Amino acid sequence: MDITIHTSVLPHDDPEACLAFYRDVLGFEVRNDVGKGKMRWITVGPAGQPGTSILLAPPAADPGVTDEERRTIVEMMAKGTYGWIMLATPDLDGTFEKLQASDAEVVQEPIEQPYGVRDCAVRDPAGNLIRIQQLR
Repeated sequence: MDITIHTSVLPHDDPEACLAFYRDVLGFEVRNDVGKGKMRWITVGPAGQPGTSILLAPPAADPGVTDEERRTIVEMMAKGTYGWIMLATPDLDGTFEKLQASDAEVVQEPIEQPYGVRDCAVRDPAGNLIRIQQLR
């Protein structure tokens, strides 16, 4: 088989704030932006990597999600326990400085982990955990 990871999905509750974070802070390209208001699906991805994207989607937009499940999703997003993703960069310290300057919520400053990676963590405007590893 020849399979690649094409798109990962993260929820958003404020499309403008998330768009500004991924586009203006992380420097991702906007690949698609459809819908209106909070019901927007925004696809972003790293420049030069057209085959890898993140879809920022309204949580629980699926009609199969119950009201109770929607409440749970909103609660988990507020706690920052619903969505997360791992990114990587050759310049972790420079990236972290840009994140700090943007007022991103810092969860963990760059640190050498006991399992062999150096990384940091922040939350995006929707509360999603963004871990960023140093490429070696």
